[in-house]
This record gives sequence, structure tokens and C-alpha cells, in this order.
Amino acid sequence: MAIFLTKDSKVIVQGMTGATGMKHTKLMLADGTNIVGGVNPRKAGTSVDFDGTEVPVFGSVKEAMEKTGADVSVLFVPPAFAKAAVVEAIDAEIPLAVVITEGIAVHDSAAFWAYASAKGNKTRIIGPNCPGLITPGQSNAGIIPGDITKPGKIGLVSKSGTLTYQMMYELRDIGFTSAVGIGGDPVIGTTHIDALAAFEADPETELIVMIGEIGGDAEERAADFIKANVTKPVVGYVAGFTAPEGKTMGHAGAIVSGSSGTAQAKKEALEAAGVKVGKTPSETARLARAALSA
Repeated sequence: MAIFLTKDSKVIVQGMTGATGMKHTKLMLADGTNIVGGVNPRKAGTSVDFDGTEVPVFGSVKEAMEKTGADVSVLFVPPAFAKAAVVEAIDAEIPLAVVITEGIAVHDSAAFWAYASAKGNKTRIIGPNCPGLITPGQSNAGIIPGDITKPGKIGLVSKSGTLTYQMMYELRDIGFTSAVGIGGDPVIGTTHIDALAAFEADPETELIVMIGEIGGDAEERAADFIKANVTKPVVGYVAGFTAPEGKTMGHAGAIVSGSSGTAQAKKEALEAAGVKVGKTPSETARLARAALSA
């Protein structure tokens, strides 16, 4: 099983013909992703050869969906044009839009998030500023390395891209149903709670690993959701225990106000909901192993 992405997913790439899009389309194809097209209005009607696999380029998301039945779009579009690209995906009502782009203005992210809501949330947005998601052995939509883990019974949801990779590697012998990188910006589409609900409903996910980071209150809200709705064991990690007090760190979302948003406050909220929280990624992996063998 999997959440949001399966071997049957038909993926298009907005921005496929750019350098980053080309590089990662090639890697996604190598992971077995069913990429059925790219989108670039200036190159519509052409195709790109990826080591013998011809991928057609369409003028719009709507046209790509009509011609291929695509149900997922991965966006490698520069920040200045990302809002228009996401709005185009929402207008076409593609079920899943994975926004990899970093550096999108928060105002733009808020605008396309609100637009998706106003349109009835027919398009699930993952990101922006995220590594995407992978269902090992089935499909990979984004930039997560496909060779660091295998199919298994852990579901992973993470704000941080690099910590997603580290946790997948640490638990590679057990493997994952799906791993979802939701991104660390202040305004994102899919949240920890959305992924937790999907993993709770997935019969093959036996354990959930949740990675958060300092700033905001997403992890505290996730803790409330876990307490009320999640029956499976959850293991957590919060990045930022060693962050200097009062300093804005890394991701745009990592803004701490008073005691709210600190790693310690998040750890306490999660532990109060029955989540075992590691102080390091390696300790978190050990806690996950222990929870699975309990």
C-alpha cells in the first residue's frame, strides 16, 4: 500500500525542460515512476529523450491530463513563476501537485493555497520547498533519492528534506510504505496531520515516524491529532534542540516566539500524546525499531 502516490500514478513534470527538471525527471524515471509528460508552453509538441524513454512535452497541464490521464504533477518551476504554475495545476484539477521549488514568496504560497481551498481542494498540494514523496518500489515524485531504502512497514512524514533522507537510510533494513516531505515553509499544503491521517488509514503502515522542527505550532497541533485519532505507534524527532535561543533558524518557518515553537515544547507536547521522541535522528531510529518489535 501507499499514501498519495502508487505505481499506477501518472506523473507529469512542470518545468521538465529546465536543467533541474531534466536532471530529476531522469532520476524519477530510473526509480520506476510512470512519467507521461512534461509541460512547457514554448516547447509544446516536442519530446525529450531520457536514455531511450521519449517523454512528450505539452502546452498546459490541462492538455497533458487530457492526452495522458495524468493525476500527479511535480513542479520544478522558478520561484517567480511558481504561483502561476500551481494555479494552472489547480485549474486543471489535477489530484496531486508536488511543489519542489524553494524560495517562493510566502504571499504567493498563501495565495495558491487559498485558491485551492476556494476551488474545493480538488488538488492536494505537497510543499512548497519540499523533497516530494516516494513510495519505494512503486513511484517517486520529487528529489528523494530512490536507492536509500526499500518497501516496508514504516510511514514517514517530515518537514526537513535532509532528515527525510537520513531517517530513510537509518531504517532502510525495515523499509517504508511511503515517505512524504511536506516542506518547511510557513505556508504549506499538506500538513503533518494530513499525512498522519493517511498513514493511520493505510493497512500496511505499522508505525509512523514524524519529523518536525522548531518554529510555529504544527507539531503541537499534530500531537493533539495523534492523541485523538491515531492508534498506531508514532515516533518523533524535532530538529533544533541546539538552536540558540531567540534566533531565527534555517527554514523560513522556524521562527520561535517565547517558549512556543521550541524543540523542548514540541517534544513535551508529543510525549504527552504518547509519542516517543528522540533527541537525535539515530536515537529516533532506535526508538522506531523498539516500537516495531514491542
